[in-house]
Amino acid sequence: MSAVTTHVLDAARGAPAAGVALRLEAAKGPNWTALAEGRTDDDGRIKDLGPDRLEAGDYRLTFETGEYFDRLGVATFYPQVQITFRIADPAQHYHVPLLLSPFAYSTYRGS
Repeated sequence: MSAVTTHVLDAARGAPAAGVALRLEAAKGPNWTALAEGRTDDDGRIKDLGPDRLEAGDYRLTFETGEYFDRLGVATFYPQVQITFRIADPAQHYHVPLLLSPFAYSTYRGS
């Protein structure tokens, strides 16, 4: 399993957000290096994003939410959502869910 997984839920529709493009990046000094890209499945999940293990450090997930809402014909205030997080223990799994609506979003560290 990937060291980082995610699950995107569309709170406005009450359903998983399928087909959301996203990428995983690692901080390398002041720059970011792409590690992986993918799209959420029909259940709004991506389970095979990136390597099985990541070193301690800062990472970010960038979700292309504007593209997702455009496909639905819904206007959105957030065309992109970036979640930056820190991996402290490389032996752990990190699940980073995104709860999404056209005009708000939230996240938390899942399990």
